[in-house]
Amino acid sequence: MLFCFGFSWPFAIAKTFRAKRVDGKSPLFESIVIIGYLFGIASHLISDRSWVTWVYLADTALVATDLTLYFHYARRSRGSATSRTGATSAPTPA
Repeated sequence: MLFCFGFSWPFAIAKTFRAKRVDGKSPLFESIVIIGYLFGIASHLISDRSWVTWVYLADTALVATDLTLYFHYARRSRGSATSRTGATSAPTPA
C-alpha cells in the first residue's frame, strides 16, 4: 500500500504543476496523510530502523510538495480573482 500510494503522488504533483489550479484538492486531507506518515516514521524509528522508514520519508516529501503547491497556487488564484473583480481586501473609508 505504501508503494502504491506513494507512486500516485508524483502524478498529482505534475498535474497541479501543469494546470496551476488546485480545484478539488483538500489541504486537510493532505495534512492528515502527512501526520499519518510522521507517525509511521516515528514507529519505525522506535521499533526497528528498516528500509521502510525511507519509503515513509519519500512519501512524506511528496505529499509535502503537493501541499506546498496547493498553498502557492491557491494564493495566486485568490489574488487573480481579486484583481479580476476589482475587489479590495479592506473596505475604503468613507
